[in-house]
Amino acid sequence: MRITILTVPQCPNVQVMRERITAALDGCAAVIEVVEVSDEGEAARWGMAGSPTILLDGADPFSLPGTPSSVSCRLYRDADGRTDGAPSVRALREAFSGASKQQEGVGQDCCEADAFDPIGRAGRGRRAPVEYGLRLVQHAILRHFASTGRAPEAALLEPVAAEAGRTAGEVLAELDREDFLTLDPSGRIAAAYPFSAAETRHQVQLANRVRVWSMCAIDALGISAMLGQDVTISSSDPIDGQPVTVSFANGAARWEPAGAVVFVGRREGEGPAAAVCCDALNFFSGPASAEQWKRAHPEVRGEIVGQARAIEIGQQTFGPLLKED
Repeated sequence: MRITILTVPQCPNVQVMRERITAALDGCAAVIEVVEVSDEGEAARWGMAGSPTILLDGADPFSLPGTPSSVSCRLYRDADGRTDGAPSVRALREAFSGASKQQEGVGQDCCEADAFDPIGRAGRGRRAPVEYGLRLVQHAILRHFASTGRAPEAALLEPVAAEAGRTAGEVLAELDREDFLTLDPSGRIAAAYPFSAAETRHQVQLANRVRVWSMCAIDALGISAMLGQDVTISSSDPIDGQPVTVSFANGAARWEPAGAVVFVGRREGEGPAAAVCCDALNFFSGPASAEQWKRAHPEVRGEIVGQARAIEIGQQTFGPLLKED
């Protein structure tokens, strides 16, 4: 995606726009260029409706019908009706997501790609945004899982959500909509990637002796990097039931059996990772077993990856989740 910021010289809101674009991208790659526009003719050629204007692959996602080109200051209105000199991080994130979907021609979500999107959420990552208390609550949930092995009740999250002026229910509902976690029909946390509130095939023993369950093999492989501690993963081959163990000690991983591999993929259709991805990411005792499973599940698109690549995906996806910056 190519991002262009159109601005008049010395516009006071350009830096705000750049900072919010960076926050909305949250580490995703994009080409960003800043173009100074000094007269009405240039503004008309670029389609600049005031300064600053953002273009995504040449199109203004915030344009309003009938708005003329202009070199004047531009104001943006947020969801609460307040005006600001740049779109909010949330509005930019939604615009980026819409541009990506139009470019690809299909809806993407948790693990869309030819086989698997290692970052998750169509490249947007599993790390919740800072705004509106999302990251505060996500961090509180993940730390509760890591210290108790269980999902926290909403009541425990109320003080954290209150720091952002919201209720826990509001924040949890938004985290669920954005697929940072999943809620069950009663509104309780069923999963907060990489953790599952229910038992799964993938058990992870933490250094603090707490036992947790992960949603899939990739989630399990990311927990050591996320928590910064040694862990032992105990899983099994879904074909023959043979145990597969991965032990992390001082950053190094030991696999048993030595030839174990991981299958990464997704089922057809759209939806949260829990529905279309998690049961399609498993440990296998070896390539032959993984190939057998792949042949038996033609509805799943994916590939077999080696140990180093599987760990890389897990660490890339979940390693940044609890960082404070």
